[in-house]
Amino acid sequence: MEAPPLDMVFGFEIDTSDAQAVKNFYGPWLGWTFEPEPAPGADGVALIRITAPGTHAPMGQIRQRPAGAKEAISLRVESADVAADAARLQKLGAKVVTPAAEDGDGTVRARITDPRGNPLTLVAPAGGWCPQAPRPGAMAQFELSTTDLEATRAFYGAAFGWGFDYDPGSVGTAYHGIRTRGPIPTGGAYDHSGHPQAPEFAIISILTTDVPATVAKAVSLGAKVDDEPRSTTYGLVFARLIDPRGNRVGLFSLPQG
Repeated sequence: MEAPPLDMVFGFEIDTSDAQAVKNFYGPWLGWTFEPEPAPGADGVALIRITAPGTHAPMGQIRQRPAGAKEAISLRVESADVAADAARLQKLGAKVVTPAAEDGDGTVRARITDPRGNPLTLVAPAGGWCPQAPRPGAMAQFELSTTDLEATRAFYGAAFGWGFDYDPGSVGTAYHGIRTRGPIPTGGAYDHSGHPQAPEFAIISILTTDVPATVAKAVSLGAKVDDEPRSTTYGLVFARLIDPRGNRVGLFSLPQG
């Protein structure tokens, strides 16, 4: 079994007031490499490319923020017209945090929060974007957690045309695969409906060959376990961590055989 290439949700951005701390965790943990972008962001922030081992293109960026700024990882959602999409999503209940603007390399982006408060970055990449097969250590999926599945399904269905399919192999919390463009899910949603104290989040999930070992390594580098390794009925192993900057990050390995 192979993980499908990402499509509409195609990467992520890490907002941090300490880029070096992010490098010091994710570099040793997952083998990520980092390279400064030649041009700054539209707001003047320094940008740093993030590339996973064995991949040919960056999957994300670190965005250096001022001291005291909120730490966050936001999903990148591809958009053909960022300004129009931001305005359209605002009418659906999203909040525009940063209006559409062009970075120094020609990439156009806007930051929004969905109606549940999760940050998303709408992006029209300069020169387009080429999907690549997920590799261990790279983002290979995204996940939502919601206390109101129907509201979440309604927003993302209207916003981007996403489909939600119940996963009968899930364990514990009910889980739905999310189809963004193709017939195969590239994301998933935890359904905490009826449990208002459950966490709301939109996170990246990293492919690995050994979830327990990857969790143990992360903990040795300062992460905390948010959800211990577990397995679905069909053999997919998953876990969730909180990195040293306070961001949730998912992990999964594919069924064997």
